[in-house]
Amino acid sequence: MPRDDYRTILFDCADKVATITINRPEALNAFTLEMCEEFEAVWQRIQNDDGIHAVVVRAAEGRAFSTGADVKAGISADQSTNPFYVKDPGDYLGPRSNQCWKPVIVAVHGLCCAGAFYFLNQADFVICSEDAQFFDPHVSYGMVCGVEPVGMAYRVPLQEVLRISLMGGDERVSAATALRINLVSEVVEREQLWARAHELASKIATKPPSATQYTVRAIWEGLDMPRDAALNHALRLCEIGNPKAAAELDVEAARNAGKKYEVR
Repeated sequence: MPRDDYRTILFDCADKVATITINRPEALNAFTLEMCEEFEAVWQRIQNDDGIHAVVVRAAEGRAFSTGADVKAGISADQSTNPFYVKDPGDYLGPRSNQCWKPVIVAVHGLCCAGAFYFLNQADFVICSEDAQFFDPHVSYGMVCGVEPVGMAYRVPLQEVLRISLMGGDERVSAATALRINLVSEVVEREQLWARAHELASKIATKPPSATQYTVRAIWEGLDMPRDAALNHALRLCEIGNPKAAAELDVEAARNAGKKYEVR
């Protein structure tokens, strides 16, 4: 795929921050197999570009951040033409599934439901606007709510995951509740959402990329290991990453940055 030949997403890079915009507002930013393939390609592009230090994932303006898979698109996003090969959409859409260890912030507005949780589940953290609403209607339509809530359970308490999964379309999680249950880390006004996401990503992007990327990798890979194995794995990544990060560090800039901070 040519580097900028995307039809379902927009890609931009400035100040060492890559911005991916889901761009199907006419379909509530639902994803298709084509979008899955474009995300798979763009994550590889981002991982291979040393000029990108952080990533923001957002969605085109409209009612929804994303309503998940586009069931009207004619082909299910979780199938290929080969009946013996089925690939989950999260394997395409998520940075970690694609071995991309750049820090990723997801900025959510409006409706965020069903397969849209794939974007949240592999984000390093999520922020949202005050109008955001989260829900998963799978069971309401006679479908198992399986993969998305399993991924969500890594960041949200189990009973909250089960409540979202079992209530289906009968209940929506507000931005305030999403903050309380740890689904998001910050709520901002709608008109501030994109700027705030870029501001946070830009601050991360000023730090030595080896420090941030090995941090991301140590934490995410450690989730699937026993505690002792995770600690040993993290130690090995520190031994590899620390000398690289030290060589990348602008000492004077780090000293100046250390004098300015927010209290959250």
